Amino acid sequence: MIRVPTICLLLGLSFWVVACHKGEDPAKPSDDKAQAPGAPNQPAQQSTEELKTVLAKIDDVTITLAEFQERINRQSPYIRARYTSLEQKKEFLDSLVRFEVLAKEAYRRGLDKDPEVVRTMKQVMIQKLMREQFDTKVSADNVADAEMKAYYDANLAEYVKPEEVRVSAIIVKNKAQADRVAIEARGDAGKTNKGFRDLVMKYSADEDTKLRGGDLRYMDKDTKDIPANVVKAAFTLYNTGDVSQTVDAGNGTFYVLKQTGRRKSVTKTFEDAKATIRNKLFRDKRLQAQKDFVDGLRTKSKIEINEANLAKVRIDTSQAVDDGHGHDIAPPPGAMNPATGLNPPPPGVPGGKEP
Repeated sequence: MIRVPTICLLLGLSFWVVACHKGEDPAKPSDDKAQAPGAPNQPAQQSTEELKTVLAKIDDVTITLAEFQERINRQSPYIRARYTSLEQKKEFLDSLVRFEVLAKEAYRRGLDKDPEVVRTMKQVMIQKLMREQFDTKVSADNVADAEMKAYYDANLAEYVKPEEVRVSAIIVKNKAQADRVAIEARGDAGKTNKGFRDLVMKYSADEDTKLRGGDLRYMDKDTKDIPANVVKAAFTLYNTGDVSQTVDAGNGTFYVLKQTGRRKSVTKTFEDAKATIRNKLFRDKRLQAQKDFVDGLRTKSKIEINEANLAKVRIDTSQAVDDGHGHDIAPPPGAMNPATGLNPPPPGVPGGKEP
């Protein structure tokens, strides 16, 4: 069995060499790119003929000046800076030659037809297909202001939030008992959150809040599901850890409160929230466009699903799988997106950071 790192390398090799065997130049830039005006700190324009200059030949595979420059300029600026001298350029060219030599050997052995290589190559092709299909058609710039404003108005609670306070409560049905509990809670016994929770378990008569250690969660001044007197008293506890005196809830129960958190009010105008909304709507539009695209392709395909046979599928739930040579194969990095069928690009594919 081929190990995962080998598979990733072979994918890159087979992808590159198949293109070469088809007579394509995978790295050759278009004439438009060749004639594009140079940006600052870039070399002067080169003619199409100059870009066709041959730097190396490996049997029937040719590495041109255009391919070399495309490959090296694909690296980060830091990496590119390492290849400015002739000696360093020779080093980079040698890495391309090594790549082609290995690719040809992998192709000679038929590894381009290996099921794992084919499957991973399909994933790379799908990624390229989806980029070509959607990168220009669906962009954040296509999201209209009116659409963003409509979203803002419909979700105003996300952008305009009142001040909130969080408290825990010991709830009893007798004021005299509540007064005694308040004295205990305001002393050493209630100083820590654990200590206060212990008092909740010992004294509180409300089973629902008792299960949560007395936590009433965050509330604002307009909260309706907690007695108004309790809400008002909660907002008088300014510091985390403050414990109240007895609070008469007005419904026959008495509360002892401990403040456990406070959130300041938040007000984001439409202009403040615009960039975030644009990105969200862009992502939603892109996912929907991808789903529609895939659904359209599915309707054009003859697909037969035998759900009865799914019961025969056996899932290995162990943490690692032995490759037969005493080595553990880690699960592939990243998770497939069910909407697009895409995985993160594997290492070793042409276009990665290393040649």
